[in-house]
Amino acid sequence: MEDLLLLIHRIPYPPNKGDKIRSYHLLKHLAQTYRVHLATFVDDANDWQHVPRVQALCASSHFAPLNPLLSRVRSLGALLTNRSLSRDYYRNAALRAWTANAMQAHDIGRIVVFSSAMAQYAEAFPQARRVVDFCDVDSDKWRQYADQKSWPMNWLYRHEARQLLAYERTVARDCDASLFVSQPEAELFRRLAPESAAKIGFFNNGVDTEYFSPARSYASPYAAGERAVVFTGAMDYWPNVDAVQWFAADVMPHLLARFADLRFYIVGARPSGAVQALARLPGVVVTGTVADVRPYIAHAEVAVAPLRIARGIQNKVLEAMAMATPVVVSPQALEGIDAIPGTDLVLALDAAGFIAAVSALLVVADTTIGQVARAKVEQSYSWPGNLARIEARLECS
Repeated sequence: MEDLLLLIHRIPYPPNKGDKIRSYHLLKHLAQTYRVHLATFVDDANDWQHVPRVQALCASSHFAPLNPLLSRVRSLGALLTNRSLSRDYYRNAALRAWTANAMQAHDIGRIVVFSSAMAQYAEAFPQARRVVDFCDVDSDKWRQYADQKSWPMNWLYRHEARQLLAYERTVARDCDASLFVSQPEAELFRRLAPESAAKIGFFNNGVDTEYFSPARSYASPYAAGERAVVFTGAMDYWPNVDAVQWFAADVMPHLLARFADLRFYIVGARPSGAVQALARLPGVVVTGTVADVRPYIAHAEVAVAPLRIARGIQNKVLEAMAMATPVVVSPQALEGIDAIPGTDLVLALDAAGFIAAVSALLVVADTTIGQVARAKVEQSYSWPGNLARIEARLECS
């Protein structure tokens, strides 16, 4: 087995949460073919317990502690030098030194970078074959944030969008391949970085269909007599916060007027103050961190993904589809997912559309749409099949 350096911005575990889903399966897949030397950050004290599980997949590893508050403050210095805040957020001298030592000690010839901010640690090694998994076009996400905010945050977000795009283009130019989470995401970056178009590709996310299986038995987490609509995701992530605020304010009151026993469950870790405040609204429940999200999906009558800002593929949609729970999505949440509206899931364009779609599913339970969605996930979202694309890029001469 040959040696490979893997650079990931957050410890890739647990494997069923947010961006860690993709990074965990990437690590697991690469470890089957290469001796993986991993450098990553730990930005949550609860994640230190997962270090031994990740170490077991690696030939060597380095876990750098990251304090989110201090890193945000430190990254503001980038405003004075026209650098990306995201890049400075992940600057770490100890991780850089460990990476240089690992490259020399093991004569590493291949590097995989997960997220653009980690590409700074591969810059010094142009002799290696370098493949970057950008996941999303993050610069465009900052642009979308700016469009939704007022001054001074819109100025800050536009600055980050410009500087991060410039860095993304530099990374794509200098590296051997740039991959994204979906074909639409790759096509967007080809338009933004036409000089690197020939080196840009994608591989879809996958779903662990054995883990997210409707055949398993789950005790209901809901109170007797409740009917549940569920949203899942990290609840300190602004697009998720915006989505549930909008749904709770513009959709839920109309649904409650017709279905008095309905509850909107917001399930996810680290709910922001704005999300916690939603629990004061009629029919809205905010759970915070839960041990297992699957019972909430399995026993919900409908899963919703009313995102108004999104990039890449929404795992929450794929997981609900895998659980055979009917899903109602916005156009932004559907982007990049190989699903047919009206067959695999339901597309709602606005508040009226969500009200009508959720109401219809509550009046007449549609088991067919869930079964078809499950079959689509099994067919199109296999991790081994999708991850073969990054291995092919690593082995190109």
